[in-house]
Amino acid sequence: MNDLQFADDVMARIRARGGRYHERSYIFVLATIEYLQTRLDARRHVSGAELAWACRDFAREQFGLLAPHVLQHWGITRTGDIGRIVYTLVEVGLLVTQPGDQECDFNSVFDFGEAFGDVYRWSGVRGA
Repeated sequence: MNDLQFADDVMARIRARGGRYHERSYIFVLATIEYLQTRLDARRHVSGAELAWACRDFAREQFGLLAPHVLQHWGITRTGDIGRIVYTLVEVGLLVTQPGDQECDFNSVFDFGEAFGDVYRWSGVRGA
């Protein structure tokens, strides 16, 4: 099976579970895990709260001021949505959990309005 067939198979399994999130949301969460792991001293299991905050940081880095709007377009409007996506990825075999992990670990980690509502620091070119 080539990579494209694998990706199509995985997305078909996600769709079969009645996923209410845009397909890109699953890719975004997987990319966020890699983003977070590269910032740690050593690869390790991360908590729901750590991943939720990393999703916020990665979204801001990738999409700037549009981050909350992009996430909302994909169906992600609260940290519990990130948990649902993670556990769907677990169900289709792309991620694994540790004993004691629960989907509710993602609930109410932060309020999206507050987390994305502050002034965004743009690192663009000055005076351009």
